[in-house]
Amino acid sequence: MKDLLSRASLFSRRSLAILTAGLCLSMAAYSGEDQTETFRFNVSPNGYPPYLIVDGETPSGIMWDVVELIVPRLGYDLEFMKIPRKRVDQMLTEGYLDGTPRAIEWTEVPEQFLFTDPVVHVEEVLFFANGAEFEYNHPSDLFGKTVVTHLGYLYPALDSYFESEQIRRFDVSRDRDMFRFLLHGDRFDTALADRLVGQWILKTEGMTEHFSSSETAISQYGFRIMVRPEWTEFAEAFNTELQKIRANGELQSILANYR
Repeated sequence: MKDLLSRASLFSRRSLAILTAGLCLSMAAYSGEDQTETFRFNVSPNGYPPYLIVDGETPSGIMWDVVELIVPRLGYDLEFMKIPRKRVDQMLTEGYLDGTPRAIEWTEVPEQFLFTDPVVHVEEVLFFANGAEFEYNHPSDLFGKTVVTHLGYLYPALDSYFESEQIRRFDVSRDRDMFRFLLHGDRFDTALADRLVGQWILKTEGMTEHFSSSETAISQYGFRIMVRPEWTEFAEAFNTELQKIRANGELQSILANYR
């Protein structure tokens, strides 16, 4: 009888061990590599058309379409977030956000982040109302003038002149408002915007005939994806896929949709 009880006890302990091991394996499988990670990408509350467009239920635009094409190929689900510019860097650093479109030159402390290769290049130019006597070749052409700019944006080529007030800066919160202020305000001389952004806004707002832009650009920057420094593997994989879609025509097809 004693031997029978001993065997029953041994059987129970073995059964419990097997059950526990099975449960641990199940939990490991559930929380392990089979789970798809989510890449949380910032599109901002107002977007940045045609690079980011947030008018509908889901985003669109050049940068979103590229990210939406590449990120799933890297094994991630994609989720968009609408984070105001002034909170983006902190939320990215703290891990609440995984990536945002950004040029290195537009970042206050770029060494704190990691950047992919340029997806596209943005060209900053000056827009002015038709009929205005305006020509731009050098920042000195703007001395004494008021330039409509985007709130919170850095303009490395002109920032020193803004600080010295040789050129006056007037900030607005939305890109499309820049052109309304310029068209209806007597005290504004020109607006500073990316050429493609400006052309997109003027086309969609029916104001193309009212404005011209400078042939000479203020600056040109690579528009990239900015992530945390530890995301080196992601950035390298993203760059590899970016080269592929540039070579096979997929990137050109995306760009053609917004030109």
